[in-house]
Amino acid sequence: MTLETLEFVIHPDGRVEEQVTGIQGKHCTEITAEIEAQLGQVVTQQPSADYFANAAVVTSVEQSTAY
Repeated sequence: MTLETLEFVIHPDGRVEEQVTGIQGKHCTEITAEIEAQLGQVVTQQPSADYFANAAVVTSVEQSTAY
């Protein structure tokens, strides 16, 4: 299991830089939406490779053989 983290850097001029790691796909935008609304206007976004990755889906097929 990957550790999901949100990291915030507050610059002296008041800008807040946010970095999300360990969350694949667009789910990260859902997680950070409320926080971003409280912080104010989002000026830029730079999606990481995780943003464009698809979540892994594992399926299992069980076959039974009668003898």
